[in-house]
Amino acid sequence: MSTEDTGPKINPGDIILWPMLKLDYETQPEKIAALLPPGINPSARSGVHITVYNFPVPDVPEYGVLVTVDADYQGEDGLYTLGYGIDQESAIFISRDMNGQPKYPCDVTYYRMLDGVHARCSHQGYTFLEYDGKLTETLPSRENHTETEWWIKVSRGVGMAPDNTYDFPPHVVRVHSSYATALEQKLEGRLTLRDSPWDPIKELLPMESEVSARLWTPTFLGREITLAGKLDAEAFGPFVDTIGGSRWPGENGAPPRRR
Repeated sequence: MSTEDTGPKINPGDIILWPMLKLDYETQPEKIAALLPPGINPSARSGVHITVYNFPVPDVPEYGVLVTVDADYQGEDGLYTLGYGIDQESAIFISRDMNGQPKYPCDVTYYRMLDGVHARCSHQGYTFLEYDGKLTETLPSRENHTETEWWIKVSRGVGMAPDNTYDFPPHVVRVHSSYATALEQKLEGRLTLRDSPWDPIKELLPMESEVSARLWTPTFLGREITLAGKLDAEAFGPFVDTIGGSRWPGENGAPPRRR
C-alpha cells in the first residue's frame, strides 16, 4: 500500500494533529508484576507500550514520552501508567496534584522528515530511548476503540510524618478514553533502549519480541477521569518514593545518584 499521507491536513508549522509514535513489544510477565503496586494486577498480556508525542497542553506544544504496561484493576483490563516524561514544567504539577497523572521533566526530540521518523528521550543526563524508522505503508482504517489507563493519586503526610502516613491515601484513578483513527501508518525501524538509573526501561522491561511501530493520528471522541477505588495504604508505601516522578521501580529511599 502507498505511504501517501491521506490524513487530516494542517497549516504549515501548526502543532495541532501531530501523529503519535506508537511502539509496542512483549516483555516477561514477572517484570511487569514487579512494578505494579498491590491492588493493580498483571493481565493476561505482557505488553509494554511507549508513545512519543507532541500535543498542545493547554495551548503550547508538549513533547512527551508515555510508558504503560498491560494491567488490570478489579477485573477490568487496562494500562498501568509508569510515567509521562514531558518537556514543559507548567503541566507537571497540576496534572499530578489534580488527577495523579505521573508526569516528570524529560527532554524529548520527535519529528518526521518526509518518510523518516525520529525520536530521542533524555532525563537527568541519560538518553534512555531512541527510535529511527521509515514509513512503509498506510494501514487500513480500523473501528473506533476505547482505552483505559490506571493512575495513582496520593499525597504523603505533611512534615516528618511516619512512613505510610498520608494526607490523601493512595487511590486508583480510572482514565477512560474513546478514539477514532484519522490515519495510521506502519513503520520499519529500530528502537534502542539505553541504560539509565532514572528511566530503567531496558533493565526492568526488557524486549522479548519484535517491536511494532506505527504513526497514529487519533480523533479524540471523549475522556472520563474518575476515582475508581482505594489501594492498601500500608502496602503502597514502597511505591511512594519515585524515580523522576514516574512511580517506578517502587523502592523506598532517595533516587539513584547520577554517575
